[in-house]
This record gives sequence, C-alpha cells and structure tokens, in this order.
Amino acid sequence: MEREIGFGVVGLGMGAHHAQAVHNAQGARLVAVCDMDERRLGRVASQYSVKAYRRYEDLLADPEVKVVNICTPSGTHTDMGVRAAEAGKHILVEKPPDVTVEKVDRLIDAVRRAGVKAGVTFQSRTFPLNRRIKAAVEEGRLGRLIGVNAWLPWWRSQSYYEGPHGSWKGTWALDGGGSLMNQGVHTVDLLQWIAGPVRSVMGRYGAFAHDIEAEDTTVAVLNFSCGAVGTLMTTTCAYPGLPQMVLFYGERGSILKEEDTLKVWRIRGEREEEEREMLELYGPRRREGPTTASDPMAVGSAGHQGLVEDMVRAIREGREPYITLESARHTVEIVTAIYESSRTGREVFL
Repeated sequence: MEREIGFGVVGLGMGAHHAQAVHNAQGARLVAVCDMDERRLGRVASQYSVKAYRRYEDLLADPEVKVVNICTPSGTHTDMGVRAAEAGKHILVEKPPDVTVEKVDRLIDAVRRAGVKAGVTFQSRTFPLNRRIKAAVEEGRLGRLIGVNAWLPWWRSQSYYEGPHGSWKGTWALDGGGSLMNQGVHTVDLLQWIAGPVRSVMGRYGAFAHDIEAEDTTVAVLNFSCGAVGTLMTTTCAYPGLPQMVLFYGERGSILKEEDTLKVWRIRGEREEEEREMLELYGPRRREGPTTASDPMAVGSAGHQGLVEDMVRAIREGREPYITLESARHTVEIVTAIYESSRTGREVFL
C-alpha cells in the first residue's frame, strides 16, 4: 500500500473547505494548517487534529508537508506559490491563480524551475455535466458554435467586503476586481475551457450597490477564436442571489444549464430520447438551504476533493495535474482584458 501524501493548507477562509477535502481524499493526509487568525487556526486544527502554524515559513519547513493548498487572498497567490515551489513543495492554488497575467507567468516560471507540480482550483471543470457539454461542443455535435452566453446574478451584502477577513475583497491589488474576478472567474474559465480561446473583448463595469474600490457589476462581449460571439454578465447586486445560467448554441442545437443543473439539451437530427436521458442524469433535483449565489461559504468540497486526489495521482504517476497553471492563464487574461476595455472604451485583443 502506497503511503499517503501530506498536505498543508494556508488561509482558512476558503481553506476550511480544502482542509475537509484533503481529510476526505483517498491517498492524501492533512498534516498541518496555517493562518494568522488564531481563532480560525485553532478551530480547524482541532477539528482535524493536525499541526497549527501561524507563520507560513514554519509550514514550508515541515518535511511531512509535500503539497501546499494556497487559499490566501488572490493577489498573494504568486508570492505564496513561489515560496512554496522554492521550498520544494507541490502547489494546489485557489482560483484565480493570481490577479494579473504577469504574476501568473512568474508563478509558472518558478514552478518550472523548481520541478514541482502546480494545480488550480477551477473545480467546475470536474463536474460531470460540464464535461459532457465540453465533449458535445468539441465533437461538433452543436454544429458551428454561434453563441456562448453566461449570466451570474449573485448577491453579496456590504458586510462581505468588510471586517478582518473581508477587507481585501473588492480591491484591485488583492482581489483583482470584484464580481468578475472573484465570483465570475469560474464562469469565465468554464466558457474558455468549453468554447476555446477568446480573441477579443469589449466590457463595461461599475460599483453600483457596494462601497468598494473595484466593481460589483460587469458586462462584456466576447469574440471567440472559433467564430462564436459571447455575452457575459456578473454582479453581486442581484438580491437575493439567483442561479448562474450558461447557454451554448450552434447551427444544430442548444444546451442550457442553471448552476450544475441541465435545463435544455436539444440537438437536431439526433435521438429524441437523448434529451430525456440527459435530463434524468443532470436535470432538476429538489434543493434546500442556501447556495453560493447568496452565501460564499455554501460551496461543497466534492470538487475540491477530486482535485486533491488528482494531485496525489499526478505526483505518483509523474504527470501534470488535471488543471494546470498554463490552462488557467487565459482565464485571467480574459478577465483583465475586460477591465482594460472598460477603462479605455476600446475593444481589447488578446
């Protein structure tokens, strides 16, 4: 039996979900957690009976920690990641990998120089429905792709952006923006992962319902390299928080989903039973309680667990993780280009 691989988690806001995912993952062992907030640190460390570090350098010095899950504010990911790589640790970094393309490139270079592995937590790519949609698009089953449309009408109260754990949110330096870079980045990643690279963007943003430095609402037009045209809307102003909607349509059919629930799967000239079968697999289920549309901590750990287990296999098999820094770079490029377009009033080519 192979030995479990030791993980350490730094940043115990979203990192609390990572700790749970590592604890539940096959082949992984949660060794230590790290946070400057002693209450959060003590709570998570005692929950899993693991070592607690207030200083990041102490976590990196722990020989049992082979992989570091970086869950600190987005604008610190590269600095934290470079230090981990230089210490010989593999990295699983929360989304986005950082807030500028230049910083992502610096992290890529550090990982390559150190010869370690680095994965990104864009867990939407692991969901079965999203993988089925990607396969249908790539196999040309929708015909020539025409439209790629996404709508993220979420809600965050002003208190989300305040207090000791919220003041970095909605800032350019540490959050890289607002509703687009923080909440919407998963949606942007899904669009580019399924439909392929974006060639150019035009965008507009503003802060309408929150006292924050960055934006709480963004709209954009995306021109994809495949010829499709896309639209994107993200907001944290849509009380009480409504589901993400994503639509792909081409010459031969359309696929519409709401969060991780399939609404429409209709392809001309193919078996009529297929939509019923797909709806039985991925269609509406009864749900109770809050979702991430209104509560950022309502995220489950299942997707995270899959990425932890993938990292374990990548280390053992000597391969790249499922979601590499290189594959996530274009997502940051798209987001920052939308912001640049809004500031300049011009179309931005990527």
